[in-house]
Amino acid sequence: MTTLDLYPLLADVDVAVLGAGSAGATAAIAAARSGARTVLLDRSGFLGGTSTAVLDTFYGFYTPGEQSLKIVGGIGDDVVAELRRLGPVVTRPNTFGAGTGITYHPDHLKVAWERLVVAAGAQVVLHASVQDARFANGRLETVLVATKAGLRRIRARVFIDATGDADVCHFAGIPYELAGAEAPAQTLTTTFRMCNVDSVRRREIPRSTLKQLMADAASSGRYNLPRLEGSDHITPVEGVTATIMTRLPSTSNVEGKVVNATDPQLLTQAELAGREQALEYVRFLQDFVPGYERAQLATLSTYIGVRETRRVYGEYRLNREDVLAGRQFDDQIGLCGAPLEDHHDGADTQWEYLPEGSAVGIPFRTLIPAGTENLLVAGRCFSATHDAHASVRSMAQCMAMGEAAGTAAAMATGTRRSIPELDVDLLRNQLRSAGACLEIDAAVASNSATASSR
Repeated sequence: MTTLDLYPLLADVDVAVLGAGSAGATAAIAAARSGARTVLLDRSGFLGGTSTAVLDTFYGFYTPGEQSLKIVGGIGDDVVAELRRLGPVVTRPNTFGAGTGITYHPDHLKVAWERLVVAAGAQVVLHASVQDARFANGRLETVLVATKAGLRRIRARVFIDATGDADVCHFAGIPYELAGAEAPAQTLTTTFRMCNVDSVRRREIPRSTLKQLMADAASSGRYNLPRLEGSDHITPVEGVTATIMTRLPSTSNVEGKVVNATDPQLLTQAELAGREQALEYVRFLQDFVPGYERAQLATLSTYIGVRETRRVYGEYRLNREDVLAGRQFDDQIGLCGAPLEDHHDGADTQWEYLPEGSAVGIPFRTLIPAGTENLLVAGRCFSATHDAHASVRSMAQCMAMGEAAGTAAAMATGTRRSIPELDVDLLRNQLRSAGACLEIDAAVASNSATASSR
């Protein structure tokens, strides 16, 4: 017996999914639909992670370019269908040409995730965060989580780390790259929404003019605007816009050691500074941008948006060359056509696009931490370099990874095989039968971008 065994047991299941963002919630749906006894845990009081707490748009369902291709389906389609049952959904071209976005009401999405997860038969535990893990001889045995009732144990035959920050892997001692230690880490963003916006007047101002207005405001010395670009876009609610404008550093050097947004002090300071910065951009919009003269702040994001912190070393590591060449893999379980979107320090963002009509495959091996038998990762902690991650971290791709991880986890419990021993062709066939898009040649041309963007 170890110290972890002294804590009460919260769940003993086939599949435990830690983290309920786009990747984790989808993984739980897939595993439970496949017949596995599944538990889904999250630190928040709702499901969805970034999709409900920070953003209001799914990117990655479609490729950019003249002819948009729909490259993510399966459970992702079920999520969008449930959103449409709850209220209006806006399909619009992304401001920076990164492909068609699906904009929704974040509170509707909370309910959509809950309905789908519960209907699939998964158990949900909210307000629970990973605190420790026991890993031995290639197998993850126990995960310790903090709850309102105290510390509790989770046992499972297969675990899925969908925490975004690779918390399970971190506490289990499984190797990963700390974003910022080897290559610059993507910056942090506090998002916000404005209400009472005159959308007709706002639509008359192109993106180039918005950028110039930001530069004018910053040069006046009266506004602290570290990022001199960004976007505001329409939402399903009339007169309400959502923004991605703020920029906070995601790393710091503490006593000669790089820390990022997994460090509690850095994260706390970023949360505080992000809200202050958001108010500066609110003031800028009200003072400079037509259509915002009578607008008011509606909401700030529940917490700050984090793009990357830890990325595991998997059985394969997706890289920059793979992405920009649109490389295909024998074991791919999803596709991504999004550009490399690098939110680096400074006033702008760097974009590098894939060839027209192409998409890179996401290898199943990038979801398997090297040297593990019963552990998968899904979402932004998957195995990729900084550059590749800047493309494949979009929420639709997180859903594709989650569906693959949940399906694979259920297969492993049903066949009593380790994850690396699974028949990948069988996994891919099962994903196809559920509506997943695995090959670019099978992607469907789409004319879905019916609403204007700003």
